[in-house]
Amino acid sequence: MNTTLSRRAALGAVLLPALFRTSLAQGEGWRPSRPIRVVVPTAAAGANDVMARIAAQHLTARLGQPVVVDNKAGAGGTIGTMDVLRSPPDGHTVLMGNIGAQSIAYSLARNMPYSPDDLLPVSNMFTTPHVLVVHPSVPATSVAEFVAQLRANPGRYSYGTPGIGQSPHLAAVWFNQLAGTKSVAVHYRGTAPANTDLYAGTIDFVFDLIANHVEAIRAGRVRALAVTGADRSLLLPELSAMRTTMAGFAGFTTGSWIGLLAPRGTPEAAIRTFNLEMKELLTAPETAQRFLALGGQPAYGTPDEFGAFLRQEIAKWGEVIRREGLQVDLT
Repeated sequence: MNTTLSRRAALGAVLLPALFRTSLAQGEGWRPSRPIRVVVPTAAAGANDVMARIAAQHLTARLGQPVVVDNKAGAGGTIGTMDVLRSPPDGHTVLMGNIGAQSIAYSLARNMPYSPDDLLPVSNMFTTPHVLVVHPSVPATSVAEFVAQLRANPGRYSYGTPGIGQSPHLAAVWFNQLAGTKSVAVHYRGTAPANTDLYAGTIDFVFDLIANHVEAIRAGRVRALAVTGADRSLLLPELSAMRTTMAGFAGFTTGSWIGLLAPRGTPEAAIRTFNLEMKELLTAPETAQRFLALGGQPAYGTPDEFGAFLRQEIAKWGEVIRREGLQVDLT
């Protein structure tokens, strides 16, 4: 484990309250003087990109300047993040960040080029839970039965992931840690091949974003045991939240999130303007319906609230990663 990185992440988490605190009572009235760039640290067409384009459309209509989406994918989201950090912190470049590059990577990566205090939170935007699904051949219809199977057969069952250190992988790692079970990770290059093998029975279970499995669950191709949000999901309301199924999972909440951040040094007035516009967008009823179709829900928060959420995410995944001994090099 890279102790230098761990100390760096911990220091960043300590500094977050002061560095991210934005006075919403100051600096009203900021408006852009030229086009705004929303950097997406992932490829086009994914959820990160979709959220950025929804935000860009709203901001263009409200701020009187074009807002363009700029995809800068690679190295687990760090290429796009560094592009933002190299830009002038004047409010005209912001980041549509995500769980990977803005929380998991601080503990997972050996060679992180930035730290948490380099970014200022504007607002969270979108959250979606994972769902635990098993192949129908697995003799379990509840979380308790599944845990019993895993405990009775250590190393027998396998789970698929879209890659080492991605949130579905870490959800399964944390599940095994809390349950005291051992199962075998099978890493794929993305979600689609993992799910193909799950449906074929080549692997036994996955934790994955709920929207990816709704049709397969309803068709009986897989069996869903629980969702991993704080509460039930409107997409699959019949499923219990994992944290309510067994005492050992009381703190178990996982999923994915996407939120807006800005480089450190961005004027408080610009942060305020962006935050209020995100509130306008994310509290609209039509936004909730649109996000539900994507498997999640709006997640507006003030900069302080989003900053607190980021600190919690960094600490949570940092502990899971350290217990597992995971480390990767950014490429």
